[in-house]
Amino acid sequence: MSDRRAKRGGLLRALGATALMLAAGMSPLQGQGTAQEGGLFLLLPTGARGVAMGRAMTAMKGPETVWWNPAGIASESERRFQVHRGEDLAGDATSITAQFVRSGLGVLSFSYQLTDVGDQIYTDDQQNELGVISHRNHVGVLTAASELIGGLAAGVNLKLVQQRFTCRGECDPGVTATSVVVDAGVQWDHVFDLPLRLAATVAHAGPRIQFFNEGQSDPLPTRYRLAAAYDVARHFVDTPELKAVLTVEREDRWHDGGSAATYIGTELGAGSDQALFVRAGYVFGGELQLDGAAVGVGIRYDRIDLGIAKSLATTTLAGESEPVQVTLGVLF
Repeated sequence: MSDRRAKRGGLLRALGATALMLAAGMSPLQGQGTAQEGGLFLLLPTGARGVAMGRAMTAMKGPETVWWNPAGIASESERRFQVHRGEDLAGDATSITAQFVRSGLGVLSFSYQLTDVGDQIYTDDQQNELGVISHRNHVGVLTAASELIGGLAAGVNLKLVQQRFTCRGECDPGVTATSVVVDAGVQWDHVFDLPLRLAATVAHAGPRIQFFNEGQSDPLPTRYRLAAAYDVARHFVDTPELKAVLTVEREDRWHDGGSAATYIGTELGAGSDQALFVRAGYVFGGELQLDGAAVGVGIRYDRIDLGIAKSLATTTLAGESEPVQVTLGVLF
C-alpha cells in the first residue's frame, strides 16, 4: 500500500509540474493572474478567421463565433458543417461544428473540440522511467442564438469541459477535472442607422474546476469582452458584396481585473456566393496568445468556405512563429 501511495504522490507531483510548465510556457508576463486559474485552454483562440483577425471576433458574425460570442450566429440562414485544425504552444486542436437553422426560432449548433497537449515521461526519484503521462482537453458545446428586435441578437453557449491526465505504465490511471461552463453574448447591429455593430459577452463562467477535492479547485478563467465593428466600405460604395470591416475589442478578467487585452482586426471582402476575404489583426496583452500581428485569407466558393490564418508573432521559448490554422466549412 505504501508503494501505491508513493507512486500516486509522485504522479500528482508530476501532474502539478506539467500544469505549471504549461502555464509558464503559454502565458505572457501580462497575464500573470492565469497561474491561479483552471481550464486555461479555454482562452486559446479557435478558428482561422479569429486567429487572422487577432481574436477581435466578439462583434463579428458567422459560424466561427460560437467560440467567441454565440450571438454572432443568430443571422445564419443555412445549415453548415465546419471543421477547424490548429496548432499552438498548448498543443494540437481539432474542432467540429454542426449548425442548424429553424425559421422564426433561431440557430442551434453543436460543437466539439479536442486539444492534444502531448505526452510527458513519468519517472521516479532515481529517474527510472515508469510510464507516460498524456494530457488531453475536451469541450462539448451546445449553442442557441436568435435575432430579437431592433437589430439586437443574443446567444448562449452551454459547455461541458473536461481536462484529463492519463498515465500508461507503472502508475495510477490519472486524474480528470470536469466542469459545466456558460458563455452569453449580445450584438446590436446598425446602431444609430450606421454600419456599426456593438457587442458584449461574458465567457467561461461557471463553478470552480477541481481534480481531487474542493481545497484543490481553481476558478475558471471567466472573461468579459466589449467590442465594436464598423464597415468603412459603406461610406464609399452601396454594394453589399464589398466590405471593409474594422473591429476593436477589449477583454479583461471578470474577477481581479486590471490586465486587460486589446484586439484589433480588419476584414476586406469582395463577392457573395463566390468571395475572397483578406484579414489581418494585432494582439496587445493577450493571455495565452503571443502579442503581435496575424494575417489570413478566406475563400467562399458556392457552398464551401475555406479559411487560412497564421500568427506572425514569435515565442521566446522556441524562437518560432505559430503554425498555420485552417478552417473548412460546408453548407448542406
